[in-house]
Amino acid sequence: MVELSPNETRVLRVLTESVGPASPEDLAKQTGLADSAIARAALNLAQAGLIREQIEKRTELILTEEGESFAEQGLPERRIVSFVKNNGGRLLLKDALQGSGLDERYGSIVTGWISRKHWGRIEKIGSKLELIVEKDPARDDDEETLAHLKGASVSLEELSPTLKEAVQRLVKRNLVEARVTNDRTFEITPAGWSAATSVGPEPEVSSLTGDMISSGEWEKIKLRNYNVSSDVPHTFPGKYHPYLRFLRMVKRKLVALGFRETVGPLVETAFINCDCLYMPQDHPAREIHDLYYLKDPSSANLEQYGDLVVRVAETHENGWKTGSTGWRYKYSMSEASKLILRSHGTALSVRSMISKNLQVPGKYFAIARCFRPDMLDKTHLTEFNQAEGIVLDPSLNLRNLLGILEMFAKEVAGANKVRFKPDYFPFTEPSVELQAYRDGFGWMEFGGSGIFRPEVTEPLGVKVPVLAWGLGIDRLFMMSRNIRDIRQLFSPDLEWIRDQTVS
Repeated sequence: MVELSPNETRVLRVLTESVGPASPEDLAKQTGLADSAIARAALNLAQAGLIREQIEKRTELILTEEGESFAEQGLPERRIVSFVKNNGGRLLLKDALQGSGLDERYGSIVTGWISRKHWGRIEKIGSKLELIVEKDPARDDDEETLAHLKGASVSLEELSPTLKEAVQRLVKRNLVEARVTNDRTFEITPAGWSAATSVGPEPEVSSLTGDMISSGEWEKIKLRNYNVSSDVPHTFPGKYHPYLRFLRMVKRKLVALGFRETVGPLVETAFINCDCLYMPQDHPAREIHDLYYLKDPSSANLEQYGDLVVRVAETHENGWKTGSTGWRYKYSMSEASKLILRSHGTALSVRSMISKNLQVPGKYFAIARCFRPDMLDKTHLTEFNQAEGIVLDPSLNLRNLLGILEMFAKEVAGANKVRFKPDYFPFTEPSVELQAYRDGFGWMEFGGSGIFRPEVTEPLGVKVPVLAWGLGIDRLFMMSRNIRDIRQLFSPDLEWIRDQTVS
């Protein structure tokens, strides 16, 4: 004998009286039960083989706000064609737009659709466009579809093939929104018919009360069974974006290791971003195609840096007191004062070293947003993040630096092995490039590192060795999550974001 709860029995009895399949809405209306109660009862009955569930996908079409406006007033190409035809059949585009009450932003839209639909001709007269309309065209499928959807919700499956094609065009024009829904219906099975007529409901309760316990009634009642495997509504609680959560994790690791965070402006002077790092003013990385230069204002006053500017200038020209010969050119103050978008996080290392709060020995880091006019591809963005850090201590050497880099690769990115390659930067000697490998992902370059040259540290007033690194933290995250395209980090794909684990 099948044991049914009161809700399950009520659903079965409604289905015995129903002519054909019934929807969840029909069941809720006839039983008086809540939607969630109907869903639980239907799931249990379907698992017991007493009812069958049928799911039919349906695409619901709804006009957008702009679509509603065009359904009422007409498509912009129709309005402008009618206006031109009624005013001699030939008008400048600007005059036609103004006369038909359309904004100038619709100019490219109407000319494109008029040409595509063969409703008229567009001729260029000097720098101006002229519309020529010889006759009012007949109403087309796009207009028929808008009229059909006006003030109503229509299913795509109900439309003719020609109107379906029109819907695709209107969806691309953002005039129609297509929403895919699942229509569920339930139908009683022969076993369900038998159960509905032979089984009576037993009194059940979903929770105990104090009165039931004190009176002893709890011993006589039957508690309702719950199906813990039944589906529940999906909930998406608020949480940090997975990449933002990763950045916070990296910060916590560095702070736990004794590092202090450094912050600084996104708009930086070429003096801090380049000159203090002993990057010559004619270096290729300072060309217009490698840096974003500000147009207004284009420069800043360097007086706030006092004698530091003089020391850096002499280091570039003749080496100052560093024992170097310098770059042997005439230092330009106007070049140094130019404003740019910060191109690398190492600019924040400079700000750490010129700070009056600098401590030796000391450890400093920054998670820095940087900007370079790179070509977008799967490993490059025009805006990216770097994990930048320096360690100041008279007892440090290159081996200490390699240990820090290996920790980053293995603990942060989950790499299985690392390797170091000699590299060149104007501001470090020796210089090392970090590469890491992860099973199933492969090798990836993370960034550069090294020990700051005396030409960098001594003009800044630092007399001890400084280990420095600048790693592409975007790439660290890519390896940790097995992401192949860096653009995925900033994707608006909500499903991908929701699927990312919290841990």
